[in-house]
Amino acid sequence: MPIQRVFKKGKVPVKVYTEDIAPEAIQQLENMSHLPFIHSHIAAMPDVHLGKGATVGSVIPTKKAIIPAAVGVDIGCGMNAVRLSLKAYQLPDNLKPIRMAIEDKVPVGFAAHKWTGFDDKYSRPLMDGLDKIIAKHPAIIKRMKAPHKTPIIQMGTLGGGNHFIELCLDENNDVWVMLHSGSRGIGNQIGQYFIQLAKKEMQTHHINLPDKDLAYLSEGTESFDDYWFAVKWGQDYAYKNRQKMMALVLDVLKQQLPEFSVTKEAINCHHNYVEMENHFGENVYLTRKGAIRAREGDLGIIPGSMGAKSFIVRGKGNPQSFCSCSHGAGRTLSRTAAKKLFKRSDLEMQTKGVECRKDSQVIDEIPAAYKDIDTVMENQHDLVEVVHTLKQVVCIKG
Repeated sequence: MPIQRVFKKGKVPVKVYTEDIAPEAIQQLENMSHLPFIHSHIAAMPDVHLGKGATVGSVIPTKKAIIPAAVGVDIGCGMNAVRLSLKAYQLPDNLKPIRMAIEDKVPVGFAAHKWTGFDDKYSRPLMDGLDKIIAKHPAIIKRMKAPHKTPIIQMGTLGGGNHFIELCLDENNDVWVMLHSGSRGIGNQIGQYFIQLAKKEMQTHHINLPDKDLAYLSEGTESFDDYWFAVKWGQDYAYKNRQKMMALVLDVLKQQLPEFSVTKEAINCHHNYVEMENHFGENVYLTRKGAIRAREGDLGIIPGSMGAKSFIVRGKGNPQSFCSCSHGAGRTLSRTAAKKLFKRSDLEMQTKGVECRKDSQVIDEIPAAYKDIDTVMENQHDLVEVVHTLKQVVCIKG
């Protein structure tokens, strides 16, 4: 569908690709639309919902400024997926051993790898950049138990929350591996540090904002340059984190399943990040907060909840969305509300047929806490076309 709602209370319009948007999210978007450096308009994707710092599912073009809280603390969070040469019938009837083997190989939650030095091909190239960041801003990592080792031992780890690793089947019964993670502890520390720095700069310059989380860093300042370097570093770390995790998962599968090959190049896309792009005749800093790039021909990944469908999509390059689309289904219930409303039996019923944890610790990820993914996809058929429809058979949560 095309744009369904437009709000015009700010300096620029807010264009929304759904009718299903909470009043709190509308207020958050309207607050942002009052900022003087927003270019053209703000776009809100069909999975839009209230977020911390900025609305999840928003696409924010800014000129000569970036809002660190809009990028968020899971810098570079995104998806990675590959299709294998395996068919569904080649999977064992009991998938629990595969799940347990992956969980043993890939640290989840707060777990990390054992320290083996700096020779890892994924993390070693990043260390010089990190050294440059922390030499100037040592407070970024002072809260970490092992500040110089942590980014290394967390490379190739899943984390918690809504991060996951899945085995999925598509409409042709081809097997896919799909995973979701970001920049881990170091990205979190970079994000928090610069969010606070931006707030201090607002106080220093006596700049009043409709929401303190909209504190920004201005181009041409030292703090902006430092953030731009750090956020790009964090996005690169997140990308490589997904690459390493995928390699680890594939190693497990090669030991557990018949011989296979990866039939398509991996799709590896951010959905919490900022890039310099050109839109409506201007070079802007485009922040996608819970949205993926969907230029014409771009392949992307839109996951549903742990009991629903997911999609491999191809972008249509819609200019009104700043060549973007949703990053998932979008929450309708907070984690706290989901835990209060649902029981373990509800989780078991809603994830029937999926080999996954079904304990009380993951009830906040129950499918009913999310929007209906089919409705989300219908609301963005102007933005993307579906290439493959996936259904998970194994889901590993942090």
